[in-house]
Amino acid sequence: MLFFGCITWGMIGCSTEKEIRTELNSGWQFRQRDSGTWLPATVPGTVHTDLLANGKIEDPFYRMNELQLQWIDKKDWEYRTEFTVSEEIGKKVNQRITFTGLDTYADVYLNGEKLGNTDNMFRTWRFDVEGKLKVGRNELHIVFASPTLKGREEMERYGLRLPADNDQSVRGEMGNDRVSVYTRKAPYHYGWDWGPRLVTSGIWRPVILEAWNDVKVEDVFIRQPSVTKEKAQLVAEVCVNSDKQQSVTIVIMNEGKILLQEQKDLRRGENKITIPYVIQNPRLWWSNGLGEQNLYDFTILVTSEEGVVAEKKVTTGLRSLRLVREKDQWGESFGFELNGVPVFAKGANAIPNDVFLPRVTPDLYEKMVADAANANMNMIRIWGGGIYEDDAFFEFCDKYGIMVWQDFMFACAMYPGNQEFLDNVRQEAIDNVIRIRNHPSIALWCGNNENALAWRHGAPGGWGWKNAFTKEEQDTVFKAYYTVFHEILPEVVKDYTDGDDYWPSSPMAGPEPDQHGLDGTTSGDQHYWGVWHGFRPLESFDEVTTRFCSEYGFQSFPEMSTIETYALPEDYDIESEVMKSHQRSYIGNGRILDYMKMYYRVPEEFEQFIYMTHVLQGLSTKMGIEAHRRNMPYCMGSLIWQINDCWPVASWSTTDYYHKWKAAHYMIRDCFKEVIVAPKWEGDSLAIYAVSDRLEAIHGTLSIEVLDFHGNLIFLTERGVNVPANTSTVLWKLNRESLLAGGSENGMMLVVRLQGGQVLDEKNVYFVYHKDLDLLTPHFSIQAGEENGEKFIRVSSDKLACNVMFYIPGESIFFSDNYMDVIPGRSYKIKIDTDLPPSQIQERIKIRYVH
Repeated sequence: MLFFGCITWGMIGCSTEKEIRTELNSGWQFRQRDSGTWLPATVPGTVHTDLLANGKIEDPFYRMNELQLQWIDKKDWEYRTEFTVSEEIGKKVNQRITFTGLDTYADVYLNGEKLGNTDNMFRTWRFDVEGKLKVGRNELHIVFASPTLKGREEMERYGLRLPADNDQSVRGEMGNDRVSVYTRKAPYHYGWDWGPRLVTSGIWRPVILEAWNDVKVEDVFIRQPSVTKEKAQLVAEVCVNSDKQQSVTIVIMNEGKILLQEQKDLRRGENKITIPYVIQNPRLWWSNGLGEQNLYDFTILVTSEEGVVAEKKVTTGLRSLRLVREKDQWGESFGFELNGVPVFAKGANAIPNDVFLPRVTPDLYEKMVADAANANMNMIRIWGGGIYEDDAFFEFCDKYGIMVWQDFMFACAMYPGNQEFLDNVRQEAIDNVIRIRNHPSIALWCGNNENALAWRHGAPGGWGWKNAFTKEEQDTVFKAYYTVFHEILPEVVKDYTDGDDYWPSSPMAGPEPDQHGLDGTTSGDQHYWGVWHGFRPLESFDEVTTRFCSEYGFQSFPEMSTIETYALPEDYDIESEVMKSHQRSYIGNGRILDYMKMYYRVPEEFEQFIYMTHVLQGLSTKMGIEAHRRNMPYCMGSLIWQINDCWPVASWSTTDYYHKWKAAHYMIRDCFKEVIVAPKWEGDSLAIYAVSDRLEAIHGTLSIEVLDFHGNLIFLTERGVNVPANTSTVLWKLNRESLLAGGSENGMMLVVRLQGGQVLDEKNVYFVYHKDLDLLTPHFSIQAGEENGEKFIRVSSDKLACNVMFYIPGESIFFSDNYMDVIPGRSYKIKIDTDLPPSQIQERIKIRYVH
């Protein structure tokens, strides 16, 4: 029911009790505790970045400087600032300082009086300062204890040395003391197989001074019990703090219109108010590729006879989004349904964008999310070894239609079970669930990354972790695991969300602790690492089918322009100490070489080898995605490991630290298109699959061209085809010998094209691996130009050139297409995002291709 009678526009425009909110992020200084001169500091920031800005350390990412900086996390550090409090703030009844991120063990002082201490990087810390805050000058002082030495104390206090495979304790001069799991801090700071060990301290998120009088709206949660295209039944859950017992009116507004108003009686203290309301014919929020990302801006006002006394704004999208797990002919499904539509999850895992988190600006978040959307992704998994990302990340996911699989911050380890730790974890979960739960992009909450798989409760050894413990100790370790991931976290999700889905660990075959997501499991999600860690051929992506592949991937080096930021020419050997320092997988270089020998010729020249690692990663990525999509609807998700890097490094990323697209990201864009053809050799036959995410069938034409490497057409065949909606189907099977037509398999190729009013997709198919192709030396024609302010190149070749990479040395330039096959007889127009004039492009452009 809508009400319009009680509140006038004049009252809404009048605010007698305005809350004051200001950030205390300026004027900070820092030093090593009780020693040295106070130096300028940046807040938000870290000790490492402040030392770097003051010229006290060298760039941690350059060459092997990381090793020289391990002393920093063994020291205590202190920060201070002075700020002025106005008369207006001083007159407010309530005053509070909120720290949205302190890393990690900190004692907080205001004007010499201790406000409290912190022990969790992920929590929001609030300190009431009435009576402590002064009108005029005030000093805020924070003392950070060494996170590693404090972690060692916690380890010794707990009494068990828990497994933490990521923790590079030896590199960090901590011996075998893997202390990361005892501290609620970003696990990846202690190292990973793609990241450095740089354990930070500091004020890593904003500090906020708040002041208000009688009433404050602490939080608004828009519950969505039922959302259809006809009607959205909503409940505004409003948390209001009041200093006294009083009657107020709660007003809900959207786009300047009053949707609802209700009178409520507040008691002194915290009040949780629920107000149901309805929106007819709502504009639904859809994921990327399925529809518009409609968002609603709601304003909640608390009014009295004197006018507006408090308000809060919240943005959300209206949608129905759930994890579907239902028994079927194969086992049990695992996939997402959005507004009643089954959605194949196309996406990637994400790690933090930097080791030094305050460097990650909103622009960088948008770049990452836009890169995902522009590669036709619709999901990002926030992996459990990093952080609960900033609000800006989720806002951009809402904007671009990227669903979020949200891990809690636990990964590849076991954790303590003492009550203090458990209480800390519970509040951490509450803080972050409340902070991000209004975002329509949130699709799933997941307890941890690979902890269950590694422990393998009920199975011998797991990753070998159990062997270090007695049976009694194993029971203690697993009890702590069960308490966190099967009691605390699901309870928080149940109590503080709108009945969102919770999954205890990834991978899992089911929700119980002994249901492990192993290869070939017919339920749940899987991490398929047979390719890479298992050294299985890339074709095994088709042999090991999954219901939902939430991790798989392949390494490459960053491109040369990125390598040049951390290495010198004398380091240009993958076995040099510098290159190995920026390759943290102990099998990495060897694995890349071995796979390259399987599929390509291995170049001797360093820069060509670096390029070939991109080509190889692109091939692996393409084969993985196509295998998963061909198996739709048995498989309903394909999440690449990983989309990004936290420093310049050889890794599984598809865009590097500087967000440059590797070959794999271009392959992802092509393979995650709405409609694809996905040919596959099955013995002596070529099976041509089509996969469509469209919600209606396609009537079109499938054509196959057989060409030699000079571009001569050997023959062309085509047929009319029907591609069903939202599934995978085989359109045609053709015999290998008939396709060759007596020609040489080493010197011929196929072009498979699906048309439906326009070209929907096109794939090139080869009869043998690239290492066995009789490739000829191509001669290119490249013409640079400009039309309507848009730069481009036109490219052609007299002979087949595979995986052609365009680049301009010394420039960071995005090409609309790259790492592409250039087929003789065709002309390709490629857009270029650059300020260079066409003459400079023409003169400076370079190419690489597969030899």
